[in-house]
This record gives sequence, structure tokens and C-alpha cells, in this order.
Amino acid sequence: MGTNKRGPWAASLAGAVLLATGCTLGGSDGTAGDADEAGAGPLADFTAQELDWGACETGLEGAECAVFEVPLDYEEPDGARIEIAVKRLPAEGDDVIGSLVLNPGGPGGSGFDYVDQAAYAVSDDVRERFDVVGFDPRGVGRSTPLTCMDAAELDEFLGMDVDSEDGDADLTEITDEGVAEMAESGREFVEACQANAPELMLHMGTVDVAKDLDVLRALLGDERLTYLGASYGTHIGAQYADQFPDRVRALVLDGAVDPSMDQLDLSVDQATGFETALTAFVEDCLTLTDCPLGGPGDSVDDGIATLNAFLEDAGEEPLSNSVDDREVNRTRAGLGVLAALYTDAWWPRVREALTDAMENGDGTGLILLGDDLYSRADAEAYENSTAALIAVNCSDSPSPRDVESYADAAVEAAEESPNFGPGLAWGALPCAYWPEEAVARGGALDAAGADPIMVVGTTRDSATPYAWAVALAEQLESGFLVTRDGDGHTGYRMGDVCVDTMVDAYLIDLAVPADGMACA
Repeated sequence: MGTNKRGPWAASLAGAVLLATGCTLGGSDGTAGDADEAGAGPLADFTAQELDWGACETGLEGAECAVFEVPLDYEEPDGARIEIAVKRLPAEGDDVIGSLVLNPGGPGGSGFDYVDQAAYAVSDDVRERFDVVGFDPRGVGRSTPLTCMDAAELDEFLGMDVDSEDGDADLTEITDEGVAEMAESGREFVEACQANAPELMLHMGTVDVAKDLDVLRALLGDERLTYLGASYGTHIGAQYADQFPDRVRALVLDGAVDPSMDQLDLSVDQATGFETALTAFVEDCLTLTDCPLGGPGDSVDDGIATLNAFLEDAGEEPLSNSVDDREVNRTRAGLGVLAALYTDAWWPRVREALTDAMENGDGTGLILLGDDLYSRADAEAYENSTAALIAVNCSDSPSPRDVESYADAAVEAAEESPNFGPGLAWGALPCAYWPEEAVARGGALDAAGADPIMVVGTTRDSATPYAWAVALAEQLESGFLVTRDGDGHTGYRMGDVCVDTMVDAYLIDLAVPADGMACA
């Protein structure tokens, strides 16, 4: 993509960063302690709860739902409490090993709802041997939720478009007015969180989520944890292992996040994964006779240039849509295209949406794709995944407090990722205004003393670059890497029999393949 000099992609302050890394702030050692397991100690009231399983209001037939409580602040276990919603799908066989806890990522993804996708998320063999369990992490969904902006405010926040000094879409040369506009938008988001949930926003980090997970493990009656986490869910798992190494049975960390990187570096580095995925999407599109970006005789650079020209035109003359009165500007159109970069299963839908937009001036398909990406269920409401996403990202590791650092990062990111780097760098800007008392130190995790931990990496993963999986496997004292050579986000249950077989054997039989095992 050497001929592409600038990329008019999403300049939304939420960016496209759907994952995070680092640690959350807390003065304790992060463990419940053996005394709590025995019914004594500061967390005894929490580990002694009973899960009152009952019928779920929605979802799969046969699933069971419950709620349990955890401390808002683990340093003050006698203080305020919050609720965690949990769902269980009982094992289909008689020889049950225990519970398999799932998390689909985010931050902000619903593990509670993910249980309803058990047939897709795990194999039949795993379903036979485990109760499949998912929970909404603190601040998410059906658990005590973090709410910041309302739907109208989020529409403006996610769809904000700014111009550069020469009037085009170059996010490395934004006008002073544009920078001030983005800074103000970031402040307003944080202030909205402070107005609606001033205490909860201080305790949204992943270390606290891992502590909640250990309370859940105890309530499920499992002596040690069996866990499958995807994308940001890998960070929950790695944090759990680092805090509770002696309580690890088997952890599959699929589409891994590198915990040694801070939030701004993660945002910039993630852009390289999206560049790789964009190349794959355009390359595939150009093999088709109905590709809106060109045809078999065109190069990938040609296809990307066509896409960028369309997006820049949308910035100058936004498209309409038949859903509501939102203009489909450059940012909103870019968010729709971004959906294609998470899974090739969405490629046909994105191609159709681009065709409608480029040939008919209809941005409906693109805005619906963006709505799916950011969990906008209807015209009146978003799910609160964006609030949770930003809160966790900003809590898990330090971020620069000066706007100039983000501008510099945008320029640096453009060198490796002209299409996504600048937008993702600016997308981390709300973290400059997050309360400092809520921000953790961050850093690598080694989970010293834990039993073997499986890390799965996909070579052309869009959202979590393969290098992150390599880094996490190296950081974890007992980590071992399984490589899937392919496209799309995550590796397990993505059509690779080799990967699926190794994951299943590890979860069920604790079988550990050779480190660095690759699947073609």
C-alpha cells in the first residue's frame, strides 16, 4: 500500500480500539486468599453467597441465570457493593469436568449473552464436558452498568468529523480548531461518566474484573478456573493468572493483547492489524466481478485509493440513510467499512453496503454496520459497551495528559498505518482526562507458578496483531503459543481443524502441544 499517502478513516474519539491492556489501580495484592476459601477473611461474605439459578428472561432454552455481589472497591470490602449478572448452560454429558467461563472481549462485550452462542463458541466435545458460563464484567450490560452519554450524545461523539489544515482528511495535520473540538469532546465524555457514575468509573479496571472472576469461580464450586477468553478477554485471563496462579486449571487466551504496552501504544500498534486486514478485504474484493472498489485488473493500492476517495467524498457531501436523520459522513462511513476487518464473514455485507453507497448514494448499509460495531440496538439506545470500552482502556494503563503527545503519535502511526494509525492515535484522547486515581501502573504479566496457559494467535488478525500473541506467550512463565495462519479476528472455531483440536484437547485433557506449534 505504498502509494496511499493518507487515509480518511474514522476520527471518532472512541476510535476503533475494541480492546485494552494493563492493570487497574489497587493497593492490595489482588488475591482473595486461602482464608476466604475457608469461609473467613475479608471476602468471606462474597465467596459464601449462593447462586440462585433461575430461568433466564431471554436466550437459549435450558440456560440458567443468577446475580451475585462483589465489592465496588476491593480495598474496602465492607463498603459499597455492585451486582454481576451470570448465565450458565449446563453440560450436555454426564462426565462433567466443571465450568468453562467464557468472555468474548471488548472491553464491554457481554459474556452473559455470549453463552447463547455456545454452539458457535465451543465444540460439541467441550459442551459435553463443561457447564458453559458467562458473566457481564463490572460496568457492563446486565451487571451494575456504567452509563455516560445518552444515545444522541453518543451519536455525535462517535460520528464527529474534523478537517485538517489543507481541508482534506489528513488526521496528521488537524487544524487548531479541530484539535480543540476533539479535546472538548473527550472532556465531555469523561465529565458525563463522572456525572452519572462517579464511583463506579474509578473501579472499572481489569484487575478488579479478574477478582470478580475469582469470586465467580468459588461460587461455581470449581477449585481451579477453566477459562476461554477472546481479544480483550485474554487480558482478563492473563490478569487472573497473575493474581491467582495456583487457581489456574486451563486458560485459552485467543487473539491476545500484549499487557506490556500502554494504551496509546496499543492504539497505534493495533492499526497495523487493521492495515493487514484491509489489504486482505480489498484483495478478495478485486477478484469478484461486482466489487465496488475495482476489478481483477486493479491492484490492491488501486482498490484502497478508490475506497479512500469515496470516504473523502462522504466527508465533503455526506450520504443519507433510511434509518434516521444522521448524515453518513466520512467517520460514519469509515466505521461501517471497519466492520469488514473483524471477520471475513462480514465481507459480503460490507461489499453490498459500499455498492449501495458508491452507486446509489445510499449510506444505510454502512451506518447499520457501524451501529452493529458499536452496539447501537435502536434509535433510542446504545448498549453501554462504548462507556465500558473507554473506561477500561483508560483505567488499565497510563496515558499522556497533553494533547501534543496524541498529535505526535498520529504522525508516527501514519508511517506504518496511513489508513488507521492517525485515527486510532486520536481515538485514545479521552484517556488524557480520565481521573488519575483510577489509572493503574500497567506492565507485563508473568503469572509465575501457574500451570500451562495456551495463547492462540492468528497471523493476519485485524484487531489483535499476531505479535501481541507472541509477546504474551513469552511474558507468561508457563505460556505456550498456538499459531493459526489465516485471516479474521481470533483463531479457535474459525474453521481450522488443527487449532480446534489442540484447544479442545487442552481444555478437556490438559494436553500441551510443543511451544510454537503452528497450524497451516
